Amino acid sequence: MKIATYNVNGINGRLPVLLRWLSEALPDIVCLQELKAPDEKFPEAALAELGYRAIWQGQKSWNGVAILSRAGEIHETRRGLPGEAEDTHSRYIEAAVAGILIGGLYLPNGNPRPGPKFDYKLRWFDRLIDHAAGLIESGLPVMIAGDFNVMPTERDVYKPERWLDDALFAPEARAAYFRLLDQGWTDALRTTHPDETIYTFWDYFRNAYARNAGLRIDHLLLSPALSDRLVAAGVDAHVRGWEKTSDHAPVWIELRDG
Repeated sequence: MKIATYNVNGINGRLPVLLRWLSEALPDIVCLQELKAPDEKFPEAALAELGYRAIWQGQKSWNGVAILSRAGEIHETRRGLPGEAEDTHSRYIEAAVAGILIGGLYLPNGNPRPGPKFDYKLRWFDRLIDHAAGLIESGLPVMIAGDFNVMPTERDVYKPERWLDDALFAPEARAAYFRLLDQGWTDALRTTHPDETIYTFWDYFRNAYARNAGLRIDHLLLSPALSDRLVAAGVDAHVRGWEKTSDHAPVWIELRDG
């Protein structure tokens, strides 16, 4: 089974790119972020033509998350994280698909730091950690995947010295990421490529993609009940080079049958 995460940076504006990649890569399940579209503008019909069912939580102009499946029905279990009822951002969606519980997320950026946006990022991270603890304790095969807006280590960022004041590389955000991993989650991409320079995002500015001046901020985390099924993981970095593409590339894992 092949499962991917992809921050599409506007699902309707990038729809040709998304459909081209889906047709090429043929992932069984996909978590999407930054739909930047209200619910009624989600391109359900175009995805169905490729054989994908979908659930989504849209938001006009910002945020938005979805789960796609061509591996069977999607049984939605949650929209949004518990713990902050007034948070109306569309950033988390969870469902059972093909025997796996999948949480798709778009973690807040947090810039500028310090400030209220960074405070919100840390609160959101704490809520994720609290919820993820219950997922681990369930003993089920669980995956949390999406745009975490965190580079965990210096190996995950081009010229880390330039990012010391950024919310994506802040010590508090990186510490939160490792608090999450310490629950027992496996960072699939880093576990598979422990010593490689591997990125998932390249800015549109300063010719970043051509220079491979990237960041690793899109992650797939596997619970203990799922991690022993991990066969491979990678980044479809070439998609970042396509015309009118997202600034992120799709990230994927392959799992053996459970």
